[in-house]
Amino acid sequence: MSINSAMLAGVSGLIANSSALAAISDNISNVNTVGYKRSQGDFMSMVNTQGRASTYSAGGVTSQTRQFISQQGLPTRTSSPTDLAISGNGFFVVTSKPEGLTAADARSFTRAGSFSQDSLGYLRNDAGLYLQGWPVDSQGNINTDPSDLTRLSSINVSQVGGAAEPTTRLDLSANLQSSQALSAQLGTYNVATNSMAMYDATLGTGVRPDFSMQVPVSDSKGGKRTIEIDFLKSATPNQWYAEIRAVPASDVVTGTGLANGQLATGIIAFTQDGRLDPTNTTLFADANNPAITLGDSAAAAPGAGAANWGASLGIAGQTLNFGLAASAGGLTQFDSSSVVQAVTTNGTTFGNLTNISIDEQGYVTAAFDNGITRRIAQVAVATFPNADGLRGINGNAYRVSQESGTYSLKAAGSGGAGLLSPSTLEASTVDLSSEFTGLITTQRAYSASSKIITTADQMLQELLSIVR
Repeated sequence: MSINSAMLAGVSGLIANSSALAAISDNISNVNTVGYKRSQGDFMSMVNTQGRASTYSAGGVTSQTRQFISQQGLPTRTSSPTDLAISGNGFFVVTSKPEGLTAADARSFTRAGSFSQDSLGYLRNDAGLYLQGWPVDSQGNINTDPSDLTRLSSINVSQVGGAAEPTTRLDLSANLQSSQALSAQLGTYNVATNSMAMYDATLGTGVRPDFSMQVPVSDSKGGKRTIEIDFLKSATPNQWYAEIRAVPASDVVTGTGLANGQLATGIIAFTQDGRLDPTNTTLFADANNPAITLGDSAAAAPGAGAANWGASLGIAGQTLNFGLAASAGGLTQFDSSSVVQAVTTNGTTFGNLTNISIDEQGYVTAAFDNGITRRIAQVAVATFPNADGLRGINGNAYRVSQESGTYSLKAAGSGGAGLLSPSTLEASTVDLSSEFTGLITTQRAYSASSKIITTADQMLQELLSIVR
C-alpha cells in the first residue's frame, strides 16, 4: 500500500502544480488587463490517519486558488475624462445591458474603469459592462440607497440636452452725476401721461431721460430679454425719478398704472454722502430688498402695478432681485460723470453640451458652452465585508458569494468607500518577476512529482519480477 500511496501522492502533486501553473498563466496573460487581480495557488498537505507502529502511507497534496481581489493596483493617468479608478475600497456596479433592467437582471462588480461612450451614449468599459449610478431627479437631487440595486440606472452622457437658467439677480454698479442740470422737460414729466418710457425723439413724445442703462436678462427658455432703467433728476435734492421698463414694450403685459413696457416707477433717493437712501426710495415695494416679479406668459391679466411676460413668448415667470447698495460700488450719486461701471447677472442663455466630467465623489457633471454645469448622476461604489471572497466571472468582474458577504452601496469617499480618480485607470496587480520565478519553481515541482510516479513504477516492477 505504501508504494501505491507514493504513486497517488505523485499524482496529487501533478494535479496541484498543474492548477498552480494555470493560475500563473492567467496572471502573465493579464499583465496589461485594467483592474486585474492576480491569483495564486496555495498548497495544503493531506495526511492519512496511521498508527504509530503501522507502515507510513503518503497522503499527498492539494491546492486551492486564491485571488487577491482587495489588493489595489497602481494608478495610471490617461487622457479620457471617463476613465475611472477607485482609490481605496470598493467596486463599480455594472450590468451587461444598459436599458430595461429589472430586479432579476444580474449586477456585477468590477475595478476595471476604462469607461467610454457607446453608440447610445451609455458609459461602458472594455468588457462591455455598463456603469451604474444614482440618477438626478427632476428637483436636482440624488437619492442614494445602500441596499437597493434597482434604484441604480445606467449612466448616459449623451442624452443631456441644452441648458439655460433664468436671471434671478442683477447687481448694478453705476453713478448718477449729482451736478446734473435739471432737464428742460422736467416740468412736463408725468409717469402716466408723459413718461420716459414714452420718449421718442422722432415723434417728439415723452421725456428724454438724463441717464439710461440697459441690463440683459435671460428668460426661462434661455432667450435674451432687455430691461432698461431710466433716470431723470428731480428738483428735490438727492432724488431722481426712475422707471424700469422692458425693451421692447411688447415683451410684457402690464396692469393699471403701468404703460409702454413699464415694470416699476418711482423715486431713487440718495444720502448726502452719495449712497443709496432706502428710506426715501419708492421705486420698489421694499427698498431694502429691491425686486420685481414678472408673471408667466399664461397667467391671467396682471393687477394694478404688476406685469407678466407677453403671451406670445410662452415663458415662465421670474423674480428679478436688484443689487443696488453693494458695499463696493452699487448705485451712487457722486459729482462725476454718469456712468455704468458694471452689470452682473446670474442668468445664462441657451447652451450646448461641451464636456462631461466626473469628480472624486463620483458626480457626473455636464458642462455647457454658456457656462452652466449640471449634475447628471452619481457613480455608486459597492463595498463588501470580504472582497477576497467574491466569485470571478468573465470580463474581469465579480459576483456576490457566501464568502464575500452582501454588498453595501455608498457614495465615493463615504462610509469606507474609496474616492474616485478621474482620467485614471488601475493597473494589473501582476508582478512579472514574481510570476516567472513561480513558473520555474512550479515546473520543477511538477517534474519532481512525475519522478515520484516513475520511481514508484520501477519499484512495482521489481516487486512483480520476484514472482518470476
